[in-house]
Amino acid sequence: MICDRPVIDVCPVEWARMENRTVLQWDKDDCAAVALVKFDLLGLGMLSALRYAYDMIEDDLELSEMPLDDTEIYAMLQKADSVGVFQVESRAQMATLPRLKPECFYDLVVEVALIRPGPIQGGSVHPYIRRKKGLEAAEPPHPAMANALSKTLGVPLFQEQLMQLAIDVAGFNGAEADQLRRAMGSKRSDERMAALKERLYAGMAERGITGAVADDVYLKLSSFASFGFPESHAISFAYLVYASSWLKRYYPAPFLAALLNAQPMGFYSPQTLVDDARRHGVEVRRPDINLSDAKATLEHTPDTRWGSERDEPPHQWGQGGPAVRLGLSYVRTIGDDLAKRIAEHRAGGGPYRDMADLARRIGLTTAQLEALATADAFASLGLSRRAALWAAGAAAQERRGRLPGTATSPNPPPTLPGMDAVDRLVADVWATGLSPESHPAQFIRPRLDDAGAVPIARLGLLDDGTRVRVGGIVTHRQRPATAGGITFLNLEDETGMLNVTCSPGLWQRYRKVARTSAALIVRGRLEKHDGVINVTADRLDPITPPVSPASRDFR
Repeated sequence: MICDRPVIDVCPVEWARMENRTVLQWDKDDCAAVALVKFDLLGLGMLSALRYAYDMIEDDLELSEMPLDDTEIYAMLQKADSVGVFQVESRAQMATLPRLKPECFYDLVVEVALIRPGPIQGGSVHPYIRRKKGLEAAEPPHPAMANALSKTLGVPLFQEQLMQLAIDVAGFNGAEADQLRRAMGSKRSDERMAALKERLYAGMAERGITGAVADDVYLKLSSFASFGFPESHAISFAYLVYASSWLKRYYPAPFLAALLNAQPMGFYSPQTLVDDARRHGVEVRRPDINLSDAKATLEHTPDTRWGSERDEPPHQWGQGGPAVRLGLSYVRTIGDDLAKRIAEHRAGGGPYRDMADLARRIGLTTAQLEALATADAFASLGLSRRAALWAAGAAAQERRGRLPGTATSPNPPPTLPGMDAVDRLVADVWATGLSPESHPAQFIRPRLDDAGAVPIARLGLLDDGTRVRVGGIVTHRQRPATAGGITFLNLEDETGMLNVTCSPGLWQRYRKVARTSAALIVRGRLEKHDGVINVTADRLDPITPPVSPASRDFR
């Protein structure tokens, strides 16, 4: 809030829960009534991720100086290769990108604005895409609307356009148009829009706009009460879409490390981000007490290349580039503060010689040492996970001030067998929440093959309308269903991701399976339209993976 005098002289102020922060005791409407100036500052995780990535690349990168005409970026987005990319990684955005086929920066502005409740409920999405493809004339419903809508092919997308429409077709003045803007952003927007309805219709009638055209204008205006973007907001967000896409395309390893360090953020879990990076050629390594910092870092050699080249296929973007080393803070029971202390003591006192040295210098508990052992964080000391687990209890007795070696030593460890791939997966997910080397679906692939399930990456080779079975881990469930009762699931296997459409009848029939299963075999019909692949399900069967990552259900 900005005021022409100390704000405490105008409005009561109290301390916030966050240290050194204060809160005004009035709401935004009261503040506006006394002419206080309000700025909303968004704390976006992607801004942090961009800064982390730029620092890792160690290049003089500036968001404002990026050339916005790189065809490689738009080609990537046209294929909906956008996991981790700001704003365009959701199911709806990924289904729209291949249809919209962004070719320039303003197409990204439109993409950001298009998938919002206002344009969706106002019926703007499909008309815009048809007009973008040249399948429909880019003309507004009435000539009086051309001034407001010419920039967006005769389709309203932004709040400013709705304000201009009210001026052009209903005779609103600037103050009334601003009142309309406030109504669109109000918590009681439906009530306030209804109060303006009579004024809108009367103004349109005076200008010869009646019937279905007038109803359509009001529908679009009232739909924006459900939230639509101002153009300036969409442009700002589109810059972040482009910047994050640029990192994903040319610097996939720094991009992954930055996303991991900025968690929690975004649409996907760290496991999905890691799997996507691995599909693009990035190597991901486990945390290690002598090699990891608190957060994810990059490891490279003199021969490491730092950026991918133009015209490379997606699976090569990260090949030959730096590897991502997971941070110690990812290990359960460790956390940020303890992970920083481990890294700082190593920097100041040299590498840890053995587990007892770590315990003595840091003061770790048995549970913390066991978690590090399960995460394979003692590999640089030559200890296998099971050998480290065997030694953890005795090592935890080592404390600063005690004579080294006076703690009770365990019996010499037996010769312990190494872990197989499934054991490593379970250990990794338990200890860090993700597996850097495998996907849970690959361990149920034999059962998926027996059921006739097609790997998701191969669906593009099949014809539209083909009856298929697919299987994988459920990463997202939409709740509640759409207005038409449709529910969407996101399925992921070791080869890719898929959107599954569930009708109201199917969801009701398989409700328990759909809501509770960590992994599914889906039978249904393949749908391919404009580069978008989808399966409409007619049967859901549960299948149990070795580990059950939590689904990130969305509303």
